[in-house]
Order: sequence, then C-alpha cells, then structure tokens
Amino acid sequence: YNEIDMGKVMEIRSQYQEGFEKEHGIRIGYVSFFVKACCKALAAFPELNAQLDGDDIVYHDRHDIGVAMATERGLLVPILRNADALTFAGIESSLANLAKRAKERRLGPEDMVGGTFSITNGGVFGSLLSTPVPAFPQVAILGMHAIKKRPVVLDDAIVIRPMMYAALSYDHRLIDGREAIGFLAKVKDFIEEPEKLLLEL
Repeated sequence: YNEIDMGKVMEIRSQYQEGFEKEHGIRIGYVSFFVKACCKALAAFPELNAQLDGDDIVYHDRHDIGVAMATERGLLVPILRNADALTFAGIESSLANLAKRAKERRLGPEDMVGGTFSITNGGVFGSLLSTPVPAFPQVAILGMHAIKKRPVVLDDAIVIRPMMYAALSYDHRLIDGREAIGFLAKVKDFIEEPEKLLLEL
C-alpha cells in the first residue's frame, strides 16, 4: 500500500479538461494517468508484467493493461492493447469504446484475454482501501481508491491534500517485496509529478 497526493493531476484535469474535450471529443479521467504511470513502472520492473508458465517465467514485450469495469453482468476486465504506445486521448477513447461495448453486451472473449497487468478502481464505489486479486495468469494488479482530503505533513507544515490510497497485490512466487515496493513508489512518483509522464521522463 502507498498513499498518493492527487493534487497535481487534479489541477491538470481542471485546467485542461475543456480544451482536451474540445480537441479530442472526450473527457480526461484519472485512470489514464494511472495507465500511463503503470506502463512506465512496468518497463522499470518487468517482473510485474510477466507470468509463470510451469517452471518458466515468460516476460512480455507488450503492456496489455486490463481495466476493470462494472456492468449489469458483473465485473468485466477488457484489455487496452499496447497501452504503452497510446496517448492520453488514445487511452480515454479506447476506455470509452470498451465501456460502451460492455454496456451493450458486445464485448467478446478476445477483448478480455491476454492482459499482462490490471488496474481496478474501487474508488468509484467509495472504497477507501481494498486488496484486489490478480487475474491469472497475471502476477500483479493495482487498486485505485477514493480520493479524500486529509491532513498531511508537507515541508514541516500540516496541510490539507487530496489523497488516494493505492494497493498492489502480487504473486510472491515471482515478485519480491523490493520489486513490488519499487514499482508502487514509481507509480506514486509519476502521479505526484505528472509532468514526467507528459514529457516522457
């Protein structure tokens, strides 16, 4: 678990939402920032983007990110193929398309298999903290949660910041704590300093 200051991402969304929607015809959400951050972190920690195949470890050269969506038929996890190559607008458009098809019951098995890592957002239902379960054969999943204003210490002063708890569940047969903690710390860094995502740093 880690906690993430969402302040800068919220400022970017607030400042550029209207222009983004006018340019791309879609609104920008929080999940796209986490997809971007996870892709960058997976490149640094490839074990979390791998899978076990018997006694072998299979490392994927792609980032096919499953994004959990609640539907009338229950939870579905369609895949964003090659998410690391998508722009923010590409991620948002793909998510909107998948959500629309899920609502219309037009997702097929091919849309939900082959993911290498997943993200789930319990925060949309008000969850403050949870422990998601990786979808086999994936070995890790990131859980986003509700954004709540909380008092935190910043530069030796107590300030109110919009904070989110993030959870990473992982298969300990392949991933040790060092890699898991390093991955989650890198995601936190990218979300708290989103300029690094925007500038591809």
